[in-house]
Amino acid sequence: MNLMTTPPIPPKPAGPTLVLPEDLELVYANLARIAHSPSDIVFDFAHLLPAETSAKIRSRVIMTPFSAKLLLKALTDNLARYEAAYGEIRIPTNSSLADNLFRPFQGPPPEPPKPDPTKE
Repeated sequence: MNLMTTPPIPPKPAGPTLVLPEDLELVYANLARIAHSPSDIVFDFAHLLPAETSAKIRSRVIMTPFSAKLLLKALTDNLARYEAAYGEIRIPTNSSLADNLFRPFQGPPPEPPKPDPTKE
């Protein structure tokens, strides 16, 4: 009789239950600024409108570098799954990201001049 048995593997603990408050303000951001200190990484999120040169920061998230690294891993994994389902997200290569975010608003092309009926 074998008295040495392998102990059962404990179940992996479930993640925390996230509660979404009814009064939570949703914020759309198309601009992020990232700064850091030795102990924190700061993410500022803003919405830059076309033809505007300034954007009001609508949300600030402060994380430890460890938590930011976990966020980076989670974003990388999720974007890989997104691209597998919907196709590659292409980033323009002929200009910098700053050029794409901060270039002036590109309106529709001007209409060609109309013929002058008095010169016919």
